[in-house]
Amino acid sequence: MKAVVQDAYGSPEVLELREIDKPVVKEDEVLVRVRAASVHPDVWHVVSGRPYVLRLMGAGLLRPKNRVPGTDVAGQVESVGKNVTRFRPGDEVFGETIRGNQWKNGGAFAEYVSVSQDALASKPGNVTFEQAAAVPTSGLIALQNLPEGRLRPGQSVLVNGAGGGVGSFAVQLAKAYGATVTGVDDKAKLDMVRSLGADRVIDHTREDFTRSGERYDLIFDVPGNHSFSDCRHALTPEGTYVLIGHDRFGDVGGRWLGSLPHFFKLMALSVFRSQLPTPSSSTPSRQDSMAVLRELLETGKLTPVIDRTYPLGEVPEAIRRLTGGRAQGKIVITV
Repeated sequence: MKAVVQDAYGSPEVLELREIDKPVVKEDEVLVRVRAASVHPDVWHVVSGRPYVLRLMGAGLLRPKNRVPGTDVAGQVESVGKNVTRFRPGDEVFGETIRGNQWKNGGAFAEYVSVSQDALASKPGNVTFEQAAAVPTSGLIALQNLPEGRLRPGQSVLVNGAGGGVGSFAVQLAKAYGATVTGVDDKAKLDMVRSLGADRVIDHTREDFTRSGERYDLIFDVPGNHSFSDCRHALTPEGTYVLIGHDRFGDVGGRWLGSLPHFFKLMALSVFRSQLPTPSSSTPSRQDSMAVLRELLETGKLTPVIDRTYPLGEVPEAIRRLTGGRAQGKIVITV
């Protein structure tokens, strides 16, 4: 089969399109004929090998253990392992290709990938393969950090970074829960954010939401480009601050630990600050969360926004567009 192969860490230029063997399906896995996959920041992290701690978290110390990048997939079931009961050949599916943390390659940038049946959901008939592939990682991050029950109808939510992959899903989830939503991003993305249902939009280059005097019941902060102390000024006394945050492709955070020290600091502060959610070990299973995303897609409450599609041989170009920060919604690879 054709696949994008990574033999070393580095810039997107380390990726090459090659012919390799098809993956072997394990007893509880499904072989998926890939129709589409998507690009997200964690793909960049594993391609670059930064921060270095990720190599100790499963990616591979000196080179990637799995040489084929990509973790989000949509396609058709080609064959199933003997213990698989949820799917059969011909079924259309979507989901993540790995279990646990995202800081390792998952094999999605290929013509075929083998995936645990529990990581997949049936693709709704009202979305394309490209739309379905745009959902898993970004949709799960938004859903897990903005679960049903965290908001009440009529509450106010600010989504910082509303025009990206996670942010665009967060806007739609908050609207589905009945919230009044303000979206913050670059001017070029604001029309798209409005189209997702945002009641108000802010151009972050012209207005600092932490200094406007507005107060929100929840701030969903994707880029993490404001400190928690500044964001507290924009929260109601009972409000909640949720940080998604990443190191902006190496621009902030250290080479060794990236933005992890900042998250650890907020976790420690959550004991003393009611506006920070306390860490919880009781999260829904991947299978249950994928089922929720499937229902939201099927009912039209969640509509993936696709910025641009690239063929399998142009994955390096897709990653470069992602790191440039211009993408509106998700970047998708077609196979």
